[in-house]
Amino acid sequence: MIVKRDKLTFWERLYVPALLGGFKVTLRHFFGKKVTMQYPEEKWVVPPGYRGAPYLVKDQENRTKCVSCQLCEFVCPPKAIRITPPGPAGTPEAGNVEKGPKEFESIMRRCIFCVFCQEVCPEEAIFLMKDYSLTGVSRQEMVYNKEKLLKLGGIHQDKIQKWKHKAEEAKEQEVFPVKQTD
Repeated sequence: MIVKRDKLTFWERLYVPALLGGFKVTLRHFFGKKVTMQYPEEKWVVPPGYRGAPYLVKDQENRTKCVSCQLCEFVCPPKAIRITPPGPAGTPEAGNVEKGPKEFESIMRRCIFCVFCQEVCPEEAIFLMKDYSLTGVSRQEMVYNKEKLLKLGGIHQDKIQKWKHKAEEAKEQEVFPVKQTD
């Protein structure tokens, strides 16, 4: 199949109309409204529902809310979370309440901000914050340990303090008078 093309005029062969059209677009953008944000001075307004970096939180008594159930580790698609449980002895700061993680690592360069970890957590110990400025010079800086995650997450103001009630119930069971039968 042969396609017949029209011959170009003298002005079209010089590409003058195409150049003038390009200059017209450039000048329109040059004198138009600027949309560039000067990042460090101007901060981006985070929209509702934004999924940022996952962080751990503490309860009002400054204890880690994470109970080392490892559900977030299992549900994480890129395997960005690693949890080391404390073992059968538990952690001394949790007392009789529940065990906390011995180590908790979140590899931010792997995280895809999918919110699965927050949804699966039974203790509401992990939240995706509205943080979008994750930077690091090396790979090691992008591996957040438990202390860093807790520092960034802060204290969660929980209305229902179930572990406080569980500790009170345990104390009541210890002082429960038992009648001895002969």
